Amino acid sequence: MVKHIKKFSKKIGLKPGSVVHIGERKIETVKISVIDYDQTNHKTLELKTIEECFQYKDTSSFTWIDICGLHDVELIAKLGQHFGLHDLILEDIANTGQRPKIEEADNHIFIVLKMLYHDTKSGELVSEQVSLVFGANYLISFQEREGDVFDHVRKRIEKTVPRVRFLGTDYLAYALMDAVIDHYFIVLENDGEKIEALEEDLVTNPKREDIETIHEMKRELLGMRRRVWPLREVVGGLERSESSLIHDYTKPYVRDLYEHVVQVIDTVETFRDMVSGLLDIYLSSISNRMNEVMKVLTIIATIFIPLGFLAGIYGMNFDTSVSPFNMPELGLKYGYLLFWLVALAVGGGLVMYFRKRKWL
Repeated sequence: MVKHIKKFSKKIGLKPGSVVHIGERKIETVKISVIDYDQTNHKTLELKTIEECFQYKDTSSFTWIDICGLHDVELIAKLGQHFGLHDLILEDIANTGQRPKIEEADNHIFIVLKMLYHDTKSGELVSEQVSLVFGANYLISFQEREGDVFDHVRKRIEKTVPRVRFLGTDYLAYALMDAVIDHYFIVLENDGEKIEALEEDLVTNPKREDIETIHEMKRELLGMRRRVWPLREVVGGLERSESSLIHDYTKPYVRDLYEHVVQVIDTVETFRDMVSGLLDIYLSSISNRMNEVMKVLTIIATIFIPLGFLAGIYGMNFDTSVSPFNMPELGLKYGYLLFWLVALAVGGGLVMYFRKRKWL
């Protein structure tokens, strides 16, 4: 948390709309790619300068401009100036801690959402901010680094002919949002498997390390809830939008997307309750194990109480020459063996009694 506070301090004293990169620099050089398509044609380009994107603002075809890397605020400012983006929108794009949101302007719509996935090496939940700006014939996506969940969207654009559905940047925006939200289900599926495995382990073999695992999962689900919950407002706002950029044929898909978001939120809340219950399971398992240990120790102590009593009596000092009542058994030839027979009989009898009462 302190790390983020220090980064936000960069904006102190600056005027609203100042484009300042807030977040970790995740790529060395900004990558710019373009997919330009119409009903029948399609081309993919890698651009070297941001100025090469300017020609796609008012073309007859549809263009998806993908910007990977948010640290170059000068590049973002140039792009925003040419496409007529407000300074506050550019500020939100460069701020990777921005809450998911939607804003409408006369000639474009701005959307912020979070792309989530598990790191293949560490297994930790990784969050990456994705910003979308789309107008009548263009869509610009801003990502923190290369590598995303949009590959199947690119393949659909390439292979679908004629591209009736993709002939509209609103549908393209929906397809990108759908790819991000669908990946939430993959993240939740992994979390569900972890919760089930941990629950089984807590019941059979609870360990001290499980407490740390439970708290890590609680933090992960809390972070996911913070990133997913506002998305319901975003998709709902897109569905209710009266902007001319949102066509009627796209709204049924957006409604379906809203249902997916609600399902994700419900699953996250369910998992949070399950993880909270895991702590109770851990404490109950530890308590049961402790009770079992104490029961065994108590039974052992109970068995040895009469044996200790007998040994204590026969360990006293007696003189049979003074009186026949001074422990005459000490004079018996097989007194020592008799003592052990009595001790074994008492101990065995107690064990049988405990088994009959199902204490053992």
